[in-house]
Amino acid sequence: MQTIGFVVYPGFQVMSLSTVAVFETANHVAGEDVYRVALLSEHGGLVPTSAGFSIDTAPFGNRRFDTVMIGAGMEITPSTPGLLDFVRKAMKTSRRVAAPCTGAFVLAEAGLLDGKRATTHWAFARTLQKDYPRLKVEEDRIFIIDGQTWTSAGMTASIDLALAMVEKDLGAEVAREVARKLVVYHRRAGGQSQFSALLELEPKSDRIQKVLDYAKKNLKNALSVDELAAVASLSPRQFSRAFTEETGQSPAKAIEHLRVEAARLMMEQGRLPMDTIANETGFADRERMRRAFLRVLHQPPQAVRRNARVAA
Repeated sequence: MQTIGFVVYPGFQVMSLSTVAVFETANHVAGEDVYRVALLSEHGGLVPTSAGFSIDTAPFGNRRFDTVMIGAGMEITPSTPGLLDFVRKAMKTSRRVAAPCTGAFVLAEAGLLDGKRATTHWAFARTLQKDYPRLKVEEDRIFIIDGQTWTSAGMTASIDLALAMVEKDLGAEVAREVARKLVVYHRRAGGQSQFSALLELEPKSDRIQKVLDYAKKNLKNALSVDELAAVASLSPRQFSRAFTEETGQSPAKAIEHLRVEAARLMMEQGRLPMDTIANETGFADRERMRRAFLRVLHQPPQAVRRNARVAA
């Protein structure tokens, strides 16, 4: 049986516990107790969640665990010396140490991510990189496995992380069945993005939403301001002003984000040549696509494709 030590601390986010349901369901699918989860805290006893209620925990002690997972919080707070000492010991005694969402800050503070690739919730990724420059933060990943350490994006991405563990331990078919029972997609590959250009834009009017829908379906077009304004039935000046007011971005920047997102998906989901992808998404050539990727994703297209292949 594999033991999983799930570490919590005052104010941890309740969604973190969703990973426990993955391991519980894996036991049900496997027809035996493959996993046993222990909820841990530095001193044991009741630990308050961010939602206001508390859960009962056991103290750290000297137990050894196959897997140690660090719960995530809604905010970044300094770790206690006891927590840092526990995770450092876990790196020496456990097969893997996982830190969904802001849990990555605990591992980084303990010095356990130095020289490694890691990810976290997109809202905290640049803070993680700034505060801990010795690690390589890939802010647009669902999850990353670098040797013994597993990190993931926030909230529901921790489910993808746990499903990846089940797949590694028990095989792809068991992981797929767990996902079906939980009514979630079979785990997203770690190389997939946490970012959605359309979700970030969130226009307030149907008129601007219509333009975005049109743009996404016609990325091979030039998509000039005049063309988009005609879709919105506005003058170019009225359209540019309304678009920027509603989305917080200029039309040119928004279209570039849509092109990058479409190109990234094509790289992750297929093997089309880079020239073909650049043409299909309206970049015209590879160099323009490369510059856009660096502006939006802070990495070149080749790195995106490489990460997707590694995750696969």
